[in-house]
Amino acid sequence: MNTEMIPAIDVREGCVVRLQQGDYNRQTTYAMDPLSLAQDYSAQGAQVLHLVDLDAARLGGFSLHTLLNAIKRSTRLRLQAGGGIRTREHLIALFEAGAERAVIGTLALTEKAKVKSWLQEFGAEAITLAFDVRTDARGIWRCASHGWTELEPDSLDDTIGFYRSCGLKHLLCTDIARDGLLGGYNLELYRHLQTRWPDLAVQASGGVSQIADVRAIKAMGVSGAIIGRALLEGRFSLSEALSC
Repeated sequence: MNTEMIPAIDVREGCVVRLQQGDYNRQTTYAMDPLSLAQDYSAQGAQVLHLVDLDAARLGGFSLHTLLNAIKRSTRLRLQAGGGIRTREHLIALFEAGAERAVIGTLALTEKAKVKSWLQEFGAEAITLAFDVRTDARGIWRCASHGWTELEPDSLDDTIGFYRSCGLKHLLCTDIARDGLLGGYNLELYRHLQTRWPDLAVQASGGVSQIADVRAIKAMGVSGAIIGRALLEGRFSLSEALSC
């Protein structure tokens, strides 16, 4: 399988930012315009962009519709966007603004019946479930919630199994221990997901810092690789990642 390189743009208060391990108090702000950055990624050859509304992720209600629509109109990027999606109306507004796929995170853990109904209504291609995970004391992968302070009682595999029964296809999985820390992708995690769930289109996220990380994840054949901080800090270019 060809691994798609997916640049990520996280936006807070209109600025491009990155958080370390999801902590809003450990934020790095970059002197970049989100729209111009998206256009630059498109010019370098990106096909897909991952756009996150960090304000809405805390408060609810995705708010970057104008930006999303501007990116859609000025590039050929396919847009995967999320942050704060709580209702069916939020979901519809996101699609109307130009998103091909909506990213659902917290709600997929706290309101499974609702998210299941969305998968059935809008189809598997329209929704990416995003789980931030860590291992428990027994080494079992579990999804974290409540600002990554609590682990859900169900294992990651149990949660995936629930959604596979209603057609889940796209899964974005982040190892909390590596997010924003430039330590490389957790290959063990993605190897587990590919073995246990070979039909899922898995997107790897968290920790990429050098081209060697990109080569390693591409060699595994996962569906997509999210790249954030490494691009913002110029550790390598998107065009370099695409040409690996």
